[in-house]
Amino acid sequence: MQKINYTRQFVSSLHCARVHYLCNVKLKNLKLALLSAIIKLRNNYDYSVLKRNQFYKVLNSLKQYNYFIMKLLSTICLLAVCSAGFAQPRYDMKNIMMEKLNRGVVATKSNGKVAVSWRLLSEDGKNAAFDVYRNGKKLNSKALKKGGTFFVDEQPVSGDATYEVRGGSCNGSFCLKANAQEGFISIPLQKPADLTMPDGRVCTYSANDCSVADVDGDGEYEIILKWDPSNAHDNSHAGYTGNVYFDCLKLDGTRLWRIDMGKNIRAGAHYTQFMAYDFDGDGKAELMMKTADGTIDGKGNVIGDGSKDWRCHEQNNRLGRIMDGPEYLTVFNGLTGEAMQTVDYIPGRGPLTSWGDDHGNRSERYLAGVGYFDGKKASAFFCRGYYTRTVIAAWDWDGKNLTSRWVFDTNNPEWASYAGQGNHNLRVADVDGDGCDEITYGSMAIDHDGRGLYNTGFGHGDALHLMAFYPNSDKLQVWDCHENRRDGSDFRDAATGKVIFQIPGNFDVGRCMAADIDPTNEGLEMWSTNSGGVRNVKGELIRPTEYEEPTMDENKRRGMSTNFGIWWDGDLLRELLDHETVQKYDWKTGRVNVIKRFDGRFNNGTKSNPCLSGDILGDWREEVLVRDAQSTMLKLYTTDIPTDHRITCLMQDVPYRLSIATENVAYNQPPEPGFYLGVGMKK
Repeated sequence: MQKINYTRQFVSSLHCARVHYLCNVKLKNLKLALLSAIIKLRNNYDYSVLKRNQFYKVLNSLKQYNYFIMKLLSTICLLAVCSAGFAQPRYDMKNIMMEKLNRGVVATKSNGKVAVSWRLLSEDGKNAAFDVYRNGKKLNSKALKKGGTFFVDEQPVSGDATYEVRGGSCNGSFCLKANAQEGFISIPLQKPADLTMPDGRVCTYSANDCSVADVDGDGEYEIILKWDPSNAHDNSHAGYTGNVYFDCLKLDGTRLWRIDMGKNIRAGAHYTQFMAYDFDGDGKAELMMKTADGTIDGKGNVIGDGSKDWRCHEQNNRLGRIMDGPEYLTVFNGLTGEAMQTVDYIPGRGPLTSWGDDHGNRSERYLAGVGYFDGKKASAFFCRGYYTRTVIAAWDWDGKNLTSRWVFDTNNPEWASYAGQGNHNLRVADVDGDGCDEITYGSMAIDHDGRGLYNTGFGHGDALHLMAFYPNSDKLQVWDCHENRRDGSDFRDAATGKVIFQIPGNFDVGRCMAADIDPTNEGLEMWSTNSGGVRNVKGELIRPTEYEEPTMDENKRRGMSTNFGIWWDGDLLRELLDHETVQKYDWKTGRVNVIKRFDGRFNNGTKSNPCLSGDILGDWREEVLVRDAQSTMLKLYTTDIPTDHRITCLMQDVPYRLSIATENVAYNQPPEPGFYLGVGMKK
């Protein structure tokens, strides 16, 4: 946008308004003239580059105007700035440093056919034309310009086949082996050996949470896999835990490196949050996470003092807990696994009681995430605490050095009221329209500069969802649930914390979910364990809580799944992902039907999460990454259902990409975009 031209247009309109005023035109006409100028500016101006002081420069240049006009103009200008400031999100996509993805072609066998899909990239344009080739032979008679980026090969060959997609900003290919399994990509694993604890007990290993990042800069994602021991504990339980391991895998199963976190890092959902992202903007991702004495990097180098054992060996409620010893933050090379720099973790434990207990439970509650706090380059942030004291420390990596960007601490008297407000997870997005990310940390939010943005005071909870809930609004909203046996669940404005509606509850509301599941109702729907059923954006009950659950005993009834959402079957409604199934809500009957079962295992007990779900390959629909029962392989399932909807790769939407990066954090939550995706969305 050419802001000078638009500014001139605006000033010209103001001069016209002044003339009208001096000619004794009625006040309402003056207002209309000024509002017309504002509207003209708003309709044409790129507000991502607009600064508030630009308006005041205009005002200062117009001091010859009547005082009344100045006052009126100031009011209208401020309203225009405020209105523009709430158009979320407002990232400068030309300058923001994000990974450059390739075409992302994927081909899977499906009932004697082959389903082929590929990414629509932001560089392509919505009307890009594509052609599909198999072993050099063109398969489509006409260029594919409309409909989804999806093609079915009706007569595949029996041997190996290379599927190539040509068109748009780049070409891409995928080799489908003759012995490939139906419906998924098989990724072989190398399971760690069993490990004996100091008390003689033996733990085994299973594949757990995953993330994806491009570590070699070729435009294809690699998988970062966490291996969890069988004795992993929630931090509320004592006992030894085995070492945690991390592998980096190519999609063909090639292992690039393994990191051993060592005996001084406890295993469990709350201890090791791993951020895989390109932090220095060189096109290749790094890995950042909390480490300790004895962590061994991908090159075999030991961090700290490898001889130290900081575990508690007393037979009491502290057994196996780690409540002493140094704590580090390490950035690893994504391609090699080598530790590039290690610094002290912020904050240190200090007195355990300052976090809520004396036995290393609440002091060892960690979260982490990624955000564009300057609107250009990704920063990592690492957290400690949410039940009482909360500290969030943001870090920048320039390829050589880790530097502290800011630290938010509820021990600071200015932010004392923000204590105790964190959830078991978090969300990151530009909620206030300034082009920089904010952190929604449970019942509170932190601005991009490390200052408090708002605090509802509703306290701790398990889950929250941050998206655009309305089809015709650019604002983002939050659906959150709480454990304090008072505040239940709330639906609020993500920028201000203003509550739109709330459903109080006198019990622990452990889970909540939001998705567009009903096309007859405008916007997303939401529900929680105390919502009384499915609610619309007005808070109205549109479906009672209970329905007949087809996956359970016919005599049992349960409420709607509050686990994961997934776009799978090709329409704009979101399906439910829970306990190795994709479920479709039938808005006509209120029933939920299973439309896909995965041959594999979900993780984390009753929380039942896949290793990862998200738009990893192919078109905008989401893949599901699961482990087999023995953890000898990962299975990357991709949908074989055609779609008519052509949507840009979700990984190029900043909030969605950031939610993939944080999907592994504590109580895993589904990825969510920063725009409305559902029935009635803007195309």
